[in-house]
Formats: sequence, C-alpha cells, structure tokens
Amino acid sequence: MFASTVARRARVLSSAVPNVSVRRAFASTTSNEKGTFTSDGKQVVTMIPGDGIGPEISRSVKQIFEADNVPIVWEDVNVTPVLKNGKTAIPDEALHSINRNKVALKGPLETPIGKGHVSLNLTLRRTFDLFANVRPCKSIIGYKTPFDNVDTVLIRENTEGEYSGIEHTVVDGVVQSIKLITEEASRRVSEYAFEYARSIGRKNVTIVHKANIQKQADGMFLATAMEVSKQFPDISVHDALLDRVCLQIVQDPTDFSDTVMVMPNLYGDILSDLGAGLIGGLGLTPSGNIGRKASIFESVHGTAPDIAGKDLANPTALLLSSVMMLQHMKLDGHATRIQKAVLKTIADGQFRTGDLGGKATNTQFTNAVIQNL
Repeated sequence: MFASTVARRARVLSSAVPNVSVRRAFASTTSNEKGTFTSDGKQVVTMIPGDGIGPEISRSVKQIFEADNVPIVWEDVNVTPVLKNGKTAIPDEALHSINRNKVALKGPLETPIGKGHVSLNLTLRRTFDLFANVRPCKSIIGYKTPFDNVDTVLIRENTEGEYSGIEHTVVDGVVQSIKLITEEASRRVSEYAFEYARSIGRKNVTIVHKANIQKQADGMFLATAMEVSKQFPDISVHDALLDRVCLQIVQDPTDFSDTVMVMPNLYGDILSDLGAGLIGGLGLTPSGNIGRKASIFESVHGTAPDIAGKDLANPTALLLSSVMMLQHMKLDGHATRIQKAVLKTIADGQFRTGDLGGKATNTQFTNAVIQNL
C-alpha cells in the first residue's frame, strides 16, 4: 500500500509540474515516454550519488563519461528519506526526476538496521515497479580468482517473495513472515528472462526454485515460467532446485555459461552474491533493475563508510552498471569502449585499488581508465 500510494502521488505531482526541475538545470528540454532530451539531442539521466563512497564513485563515472563524450546530461538528486504522514518516503524531487527521465544510475544507499527503518532500495523498486533485477557475473581477465571461466547471467524477480514486507507478531516470541508469489509477477519476469536470453544469444533458460518444498508458492512460479517458455520455441528450458544450483555453480560455473537463470526474489539475492564471490566480490559486479516505467542501474556493494572521503573507493561496480545502462539506452559504442577501458585497467594491474590488492587511489584508477579509452 505504501509503495502504490507513493507511486500514485508521484504520477499526480509529475503531471502537474512536469519540467520544474529540468528547467532549473537545462535551457531547453523535451520529455516523452522514452525520457527527457535536451535541445541538442542528449538524454537526461538521473544520478543518485548515494551515501558513503557513493559521491566519489559517481564522480568517477561522470569524469569517464565526459572523457568519452557520452551524449547524456546528469541530473543529480538526493534520496535521503523524508517523513510523509509519519512514514519514510523518497523526496518528491527524486520521484519527479526518475519518472520524467526514465533512466537512473544509483550509488550505494545506507538503510539503518532496526525497527521502523524502510529500505530505500526496496522502496525505489516498489515505487517504480522495477520487476526484474539483472545480475551478470563474468571473470575479469588478469584478475586471478579461484575460477577464471565464470560467465553467468541471473534474473531475479524484484518485487515480491520473502521481501514483500508482510510480517506480524502472532504471539509474544512468535513472528510470521509471509512469502507472496503472484502469477502476474512470475509471468512478467519470466517473459523478460526469455527475451533477455534471446537478445544476448543464449539458447537456454534455467528456472531456479524450491517447488519440492514450497509446492504452492514456488510451484506457481515454476508452472508460470514453464507456460511462458512455450512462447519461445527457440529457447530451451530447464528447472533446477536452488540448493543444487548453489552446489553446481561453485564446483563448475561453466555449467551455467550458456543459460539465463530466472528465480524468485530471495533466491536471486543469495545466488547473485554467490556469483559475485566467484569473480572477486561485489566491487566488480554490475546490476540493473528493469521496469516498464523506469530502469535504475546500481552498484550493489555497501557504502564503505570506513574509507568514505579518503579517495580509496573502487568505482568498478558502478562503472560496469553504467555500461549496462548505456546498452539499455542503445549507446553500444560508448558502452563497449568504457567497459574495455575498465577491464584493461584492472588487467594491467598498475592502478588497482586496495580491495583488488593494489595501492591506487580512486583518482588514479579513474585517470587510468580515461587513458585506456
């Protein structure tokens, strides 16, 4: 109810004052269902710098985009939560910006642990109905990990499951949390997974589930995905239990190099981080949240407050997420150049940041990427 209320309020306010923020920043713009564009054809993208190291890694992205002459204009917004009617909410300015621009790039956000604090990441997903989380994990040549042949793609249902937030106390000492699975959400994420597999040239989709235990909830997800598969005769479909996939992927990740995995929310959260661990951690992993109203690309690592402001942060995850964003925007040439420059910088080894075993600063890493463009 909270998410739908915020979304309705955002739509009403956005239609009433569609270009207030844009006019403050840019001389002339036009907005349509594809986003906002300046008079010289550049697309406006919402930037959410985030907390902790977020502003530093966001600045790195901007500098590298400028060096490659990427035809976009950034619109920075702050998503520090505000109270509306006693509830935590995203500021109207940020809601307007994402609603208007349709594409956003987001740094890490900090949500305090404890009762009463609502996850801002979860709030953004619900508000903009970001139903599919795309998490590719690919080994980086030149950066040694236990596996050098990882190439997985995972698509996670992003709006329900165990993360529906439906919890209550039954009696003192007993809490019930409800897992919500709907046919509609299962269908649209499954359709997206098959379409995505086709778009990247993979001939298989693997449905990951626990329908042997959760026969109704995961049973519905599995049955819906299998039904969707009939619309894609060129894509083969398999199903696999979550625990078996976790075992197989750490034994031989190449088993999943020709497939796109699709799964409910919690399973995707766990398995995507497991995949990140195979290639060196969350600092090397991109992420995109896809919706019909908007799409938000993000770094999925933490805010790292211990190194914030010290010029030590590794911007790779946000850079690779920005590459996904450029591919989403059909700016493939820029995406390819920036991705190659980032990967070359890591492979060369001279300007790796501390989390990658090096001693380079954020500034040195960023400048090296620019030199490698």
